[in-house]
Amino acid sequence: MRAIWKGAVAFGLVNVPVKVYAATGEKSVTLNQVHAEDGGRIRYRKVCSVCGEEVTADDIAKGYQTDDGRMVVLTDEDLDELPLSTEREIAVLEFVPADQVDPIMLAKTYYLEPEKTAAKPYALLRQALAETDRMAVVKVSLRQRESMAVLRVRDDVICLQTLLWPDEVREADFPVLEADVQVRPQELQMASSLVESLAADFDPSAFEDSYRTALESLIESKVATGSTVRPEAGEETAEEGGEVVDLLSALQRSVEKARDARAGQEAKKGTSGSTRSTARKSTTPGASSATPANETSGTTKKAPAARKAPAARKAPAARKAPATKKTPAAAKTAAPKEAGEPAKKTASRRKAS
Repeated sequence: MRAIWKGAVAFGLVNVPVKVYAATGEKSVTLNQVHAEDGGRIRYRKVCSVCGEEVTADDIAKGYQTDDGRMVVLTDEDLDELPLSTEREIAVLEFVPADQVDPIMLAKTYYLEPEKTAAKPYALLRQALAETDRMAVVKVSLRQRESMAVLRVRDDVICLQTLLWPDEVREADFPVLEADVQVRPQELQMASSLVESLAADFDPSAFEDSYRTALESLIESKVATGSTVRPEAGEETAEEGGEVVDLLSALQRSVEKARDARAGQEAKKGTSGSTRSTARKSTTPGASSATPANETSGTTKKAPAARKAPAARKAPAARKAPATKKTPAAAKTAAPKEAGEPAKKTASRRKAS
């Protein structure tokens, strides 16, 4: 066992240095929530309800919400400044009869192990509690919380058993119990006979958790018959690292999210660029001169390059290519000859007259 606390029991002028160990531990078959289809573990993320961002353990603090909805944030530094007078001391307040401690107030039990130098005062306190049949009421601070507790003897060990504060015990407010119920003597006699027939000395080892035993048998049978699912390797590695792996996975998801956002922005830029180029190609030569004025609103540097677009006007010059057929020129050369013949005839007629 590993000690969870070190301090000293102080009663009167006697101090007994001790170590505190957890005396109990609940046993159960640990079951995880998994995806029924592939056996993958179901993970839970700590997400802020205001900004929606995933929060790491370092950014989590304690908070108290007031009646009007405001939140009081308490950091670890704030809690460390709170006074705990019994931080490393189990202070004995009084010794009370054991039967006056209501079992409903009993909470968690711890074993007290004495230091080697404190074996005698430890044995002295243990024997005094056993002979007087009393419990020592103490105050102790465990895990940054002040608790009321009792010291009692179990076998040869002094046990520290924490108690609930009086305002933590609820009242049994059941009106039905206030009704006047008549119990006949014959019924009481039969009930008493039943109690006597089942009377025995309490032996906890005679009982077992039948549900846990059956569940373990069920799991073993499924393993033996091969009725198992092997999740992907990534799911198992996330379990081994604890908070470190969770932090790394959170950072990896953040990087992927940033990459996706950047890719989306680049895709939008590419779409807008292709739209602009398509619009340029679809414009006529006369209207292409308006394109640079529209683009200057986005980037002024690209405007001069865009003004070179009118160079495409050379295309109409290419349409003059059909002039190479020289048919119009041939028509011009032929026209004077045809026109000259009537002139010669007119001159000969004048000479004849």
